[in-house]
Amino acid sequence: QVQLVESGGGLVQAGGSLRLSCAASGLTFSSYGMGWFRQAPGKEREFVASINWTGASTYYADSVKGRFTISRDNAKNTVYLQMNSLKPEDTAVYYCAGSKYGSSRFTRITNYNYWGQGTQVTVSS
Repeated sequence: QVQLVESGGGLVQAGGSLRLSCAASGLTFSSYGMGWFRQAPGKEREFVASINWTGASTYYADSVKGRFTISRDNAKNTVYLQMNSLKPEDTAVYYCAGSKYGSSRFTRITNYNYWGQGTQVTVSS
């Protein structure tokens, strides 16, 4: 019954911006911590950013600090990832994930209970 659906991916030039959205259904969204992960071809899925159940606490991978911002709108059951100053190295499939424990500090795949299908982000040089 739980479903997470990402949107907002696409092709962008280096230095540009994109905003990803993840719409949740079938869960009490305001109780869940949420995270974003990404996976590039030939690489492992890696942590990008996370946010706690209220949105008051966030956490980022070093590679995206200062460029990406995670936020949430509990009234809309949606989490966002604003990506600025994009680099070719950011090219990957981006996934949103939900943790029923509500923490902002979960960085591992096993911390999360639910996953979206992913959205492709391609940054051209």
